[in-house]
Amino acid sequence: MEVALKRGESSNKTTFQLFYFLIFFGFGSLFPLLSVYLQEDVGLSGTEIGAIMSISPIVMIFVQPVWGMISDYTRKPVAVLVISLLSTALIGFLYSSVHQYGWLLIVAALLAFTQSAIVPISDSITLNYVQKIEGSYGSIRLWGSIGFALAVLIGGWLSDRFSLVAIFYIFAFILLLSAMLAWRLPRESQAMKVEIGRGMVQLFRIPRFVLFLVTTFLVFGPIYANNFYFGVFIKEIGGTLTGIGFAFLLAAGSEAPFMKITDGLIRRYGTVAILIFAATISALRWMFYFFEPSLTLVYMTTIVQGFSVGLFIPAALQYVRELAPDHVRVTAVSLYSAVGNGLGSWFCTFAGGYILDYYHIGYVYLFFSVLTFIGLVILGMMMMKERRNVPDVS
Repeated sequence: MEVALKRGESSNKTTFQLFYFLIFFGFGSLFPLLSVYLQEDVGLSGTEIGAIMSISPIVMIFVQPVWGMISDYTRKPVAVLVISLLSTALIGFLYSSVHQYGWLLIVAALLAFTQSAIVPISDSITLNYVQKIEGSYGSIRLWGSIGFALAVLIGGWLSDRFSLVAIFYIFAFILLLSAMLAWRLPRESQAMKVEIGRGMVQLFRIPRFVLFLVTTFLVFGPIYANNFYFGVFIKEIGGTLTGIGFAFLLAAGSEAPFMKITDGLIRRYGTVAILIFAATISALRWMFYFFEPSLTLVYMTTIVQGFSVGLFIPAALQYVRELAPDHVRVTAVSLYSAVGNGLGSWFCTFAGGYILDYYHIGYVYLFFSVLTFIGLVILGMMMMKERRNVPDVS
């Protein structure tokens, strides 16, 4: 009996790992090269590209709770997930046939609407599963990073050999495979209700939490916006589409080992110290790109993303959980995600497009660097406050 249970758990874990690999492979095949497609194949301006790319995070802020309510109401998260995957695949396929700016805005908004359900519902199902078997979420989510890294390389190579339109076909095909695999995910689910209204007031009475939301906006915004502009940057300094994929492979691939060691580093040095170190690396990286160095140097420096993003993401989540009282932790994580993934990403993507229109790609990264340095100052203030042991109001 025990052997059968262990085999079942192993099979489920493999299904989860392959599922995460596929959905992030789909994302990685499209989004890093989408700005290049809009610039080169469609001929949009920087401002127009920024507007289109910034739609996704702002739509997600409002739509993700709706998908959550649908999942909770139906008690069928797997079915909702499959519907969102199929819808996203279809809209992604249609994306390639639209070339007018106004219609591109509409299609981008529709894509964001359906796509916004995929990761939260997948994470909810996965967290329920790992809690049940006392497993590790990180060992499953790690395969998403691997899939994303490989997808950009393969998508760039295929785009070089054929056409940039290939990214839409890869995206749609992979998400169709993901939808078929999703049916094999465990059906049991416990509703994860986020009582934002009740927890909001208490959280905003905690000064360090409010300051960290501002820091998240300033540091995470450039990190997520870089996914959209890094391809344009590589092209500007002489890279090919395959080169874009290679750069993303190095960058995203470097995150995995650092995510594994973050817990140990936090225990040794403290959460805020790790956040400061990671943000410093990000700020210096963005500043370095402002000077538009050689392609070789850019490839060499992409691996520092492991030090920055690979450490900052898990450390930030841990810090949010440390700051928030137990009964409002889900609300705290939701707010943190909305500010960083949503508002910060939207603002930096939109502003980056405007800057690209009037200056050049180097100034986009100067802007990212300035924002991150401001976030560093706030983190430094928070560290000084912690060392003085000044209590927060809660």
